[in-house]
Amino acid sequence: MTLNYDLNAEYILEDERVLLRPLLESDYDNLLPFALNEPDTWKYSYLSARGEDGMRRYIKDALDNRAAGREYAFIVFDKQTQSYAGSTRFYDILPAWQTVQLGYTWYGQKYRGTGLNKHCKYLMLQFAFDDLNALRVEFRADARNKHSIAAMKSIGCTPEGILRNNMPLQEGGRRDSIVLSVLKHEWEGRVKQLIKSKMAPNSIF
Repeated sequence: MTLNYDLNAEYILEDERVLLRPLLESDYDNLLPFALNEPDTWKYSYLSARGEDGMRRYIKDALDNRAAGREYAFIVFDKQTQSYAGSTRFYDILPAWQTVQLGYTWYGQKYRGTGLNKHCKYLMLQFAFDDLNALRVEFRADARNKHSIAAMKSIGCTPEGILRNNMPLQEGGRRDSIVLSVLKHEWEGRVKQLIKSKMAPNSIF
């Protein structure tokens, strides 16, 4: 078995709250305001999109890696506000192993804590397991990024451990990275319903 992954396909993921479509070079204009006005968005990210040049590099990197078959980036459109909210992607795509990582996720400040992320994660996990035929979806984060780690745990990700000193930091030095994951049987058995419950209109999460 292998992933049902086609890097040339135009995957569109959406529900009543959010739409994810492939990131394009022309999305520079849609995302530039975040790069100019909210540079701390990438405080814990290895790949920064701060400033005009940063956003150009960010988009070029995503498109180059899609062309190489390693990544598939999306732009996030919030239907509730009718505006672009950020970006996310699949990366380290390993078709023969039926594994993929989900990350490089960021949202503008006004979209955080609104429930948007739950919808995005549900759509991407559903797509990975039900359409791509993945057996494992992995998540990683800077071990200092407590907010991001809490968000991943809240949707049912299982912490697996810390990769010590495993990658460089933008400001110099190196970081520890936490690894979390969701397996296919966990998605089917509990994670899918857990995220659905947190997406409910009256949910406090």
